[in-house]
Amino acid sequence: MQLDTNNHSVFMLRYHLIMCVKYRNKVIDDTVSNRLKDMFVKIAPAYNITLEEWTHDMDHVHILFRGQPNTEISKFINAYKSASSRIIKKEFPEIRKSLWKEMFWSQSFCLLTTGGVTADIIKQYIQSQGEKDGVQGVSYS
Repeated sequence: MQLDTNNHSVFMLRYHLIMCVKYRNKVIDDTVSNRLKDMFVKIAPAYNITLEEWTHDMDHVHILFRGQPNTEISKFINAYKSASSRIIKKEFPEIRKSLWKEMFWSQSFCLLTTGGVTADIIKQYIQSQGEKDGVQGVSYS
């Protein structure tokens, strides 16, 4: 497991982001996906985000990225959606015909956290703390 660090902390913050085209219009081909990915890579460093994996279907993208404790994820997602929508419509004018009111992205998105272990393993670890000193952990679940 590779941990990230900054001046004051050690962390591993990984996210899986799924964004859909408005009304699931099928407008993402390999060329559009590559352009969307390029924009993600360009904008991400300003928000302390690093792209790890990118894939697409015709109506949505899947993105695996790393963040830092000071990453403002919702601000990044909004900035990315706004900029990428504007640029895609400009560079691929034929896509506009397939969009509803020229909106490229759906307002909603799916953001999932990922990690190196399951929540059950973390709960077990927390509950076992203090056992070596004879003090049993208390569960609040």
